Amino acid sequence: MAAAFECLEANLRQSFRVLAQGRARALVTELEGVSIASLGVTFQMFNAAFLNSPVETQQALEARIATAQDVFETRQMAWSYWICEDWLAGAARRSLVRTCERFGLRAVAEMPGMAADSIREPGRFSAARRGTAELEIRRADAGPAMTDFRGIGAVCFHVPPAWFNEVFDDAMPSRPFTCWVGYRNGRPVATAATVVSHGVVGLYNVATLPDERGKGYAEAITRHSIEAASRESGLRRVILQSTALGERLYRRLGFRDVSRLVVFNSTTGV
Repeated sequence: MAAAFECLEANLRQSFRVLAQGRARALVTELEGVSIASLGVTFQMFNAAFLNSPVETQQALEARIATAQDVFETRQMAWSYWICEDWLAGAARRSLVRTCERFGLRAVAEMPGMAADSIREPGRFSAARRGTAELEIRRADAGPAMTDFRGIGAVCFHVPPAWFNEVFDDAMPSRPFTCWVGYRNGRPVATAATVVSHGVVGLYNVATLPDERGKGYAEAITRHSIEAASRESGLRRVILQSTALGERLYRRLGFRDVSRLVVFNSTTGV
């Protein structure tokens, strides 16, 4: 079986490829040492480059950055580099932030990459049991539910609605990026999504509206989305990249750190 970080990183790249499907301005390609999975959208985090093999030296890291930069500068597009640190050997890892800064890339997020071989059962009195009882969870495979999915995401990830609408467009139900929305008394309050690839279930876009947090809704919809993906795929191993807000929940569910991802945004050349 592949190392946990490799499954995590490969599923993350696949999630971007899935989102890019069918878009006129998308670019999905494999270059030497670099994967490009760009949606061609305003939200630069989704115009992405990734490492796709080990980086042994500082010079090799510089070459990988330059390769990606050339692609996006040619397209005159703001972009991001999603770098899994486990691809980097010694000096290349230690100098990552400084090296990226020399290429006009600014670190905007650091996230633990986490994995669980199975999800722990909820405690007898856990908030998730209450949340499950209160939520109606629907698959977002029609217009109104996708509108609700986008609306929650824009609020919770602090992104202009137009940007989020462009990423999660009306073609989403035709892509293998499965989205869920949880409703309490008819009001959309929580979301989650999954992508199945490379032998794992990837968990994405877990969010709860600020005024509805602390009620078990995030755990309830997380469990629901994982269970649905596992039933359909037969896979139990789950991976994710955690925000600070979600980390406590994921550790309670049985996730452990397997890597760290650093996201860099371009600041020049566009």
